[in-house]
Amino acid sequence: MSLRLGDIAPDFTQDSTDGPINFHEWAGDNWIILFSHPKDFTPVCTTELGEVSRLKPEFEKRNAKAIGLSVDPVDDHRAWAGDIQETQGHGLNFPLLADGDRKVSDLYDMIHPNANDSLTVRSVFIIDPNKKIRLTITYPASTGRNFPEILRVIDSLQLTDDYKVATPVNWTDGGDCIIVPAVTNEQAKEMFPGGWDEKKPYLRMVKQPNKP
Repeated sequence: MSLRLGDIAPDFTQDSTDGPINFHEWAGDNWIILFSHPKDFTPVCTTELGEVSRLKPEFEKRNAKAIGLSVDPVDDHRAWAGDIQETQGHGLNFPLLADGDRKVSDLYDMIHPNANDSLTVRSVFIIDPNKKIRLTITYPASTGRNFPEILRVIDSLQLTDDYKVATPVNWTDGGDCIIVPAVTNEQAKEMFPGGWDEKKPYLRMVKQPNKP
């Protein structure tokens, strides 16, 4: 059965470029971006791993850590890391799981037989500090992921966890938010003393509450 939003992310122990990893222990109280790659030494994956390495400071600002996965062995991962450094200008600075036995791929339903019966698709899971799955995205093997979008989603999730707001279409950090319908106007007066723009009773726009 496929994993769904709100499910606890399955735990596992698997070898990686940083040695054996027990996933829940390694995750700790961080947000986690777990993402899979069809195969080592492939062009799209090479660009993605370089980009995630470049973005490590942005993930750290959000108390987030990245971990990748491919079904190839650790020795191949380490050899590939040299190519990533050479072509992308950023060396691999996060663990890359070696899922040769497909244990993690099967747990997270990363192999889609009608697309490819042995290689993982480009799955992305955002997992919160309670180990709950908060986002899933599946890309075809030929399409590189948009990691600014993944950062945007983490920003939104963290904001909505702390305040009774949702984020509208194309929202980015600093933009106006929506007061969730479950909050009454009386409650909203206490929570958002600066007021809001009521376009409809169910659509109340408010300045992002954690910004000055």
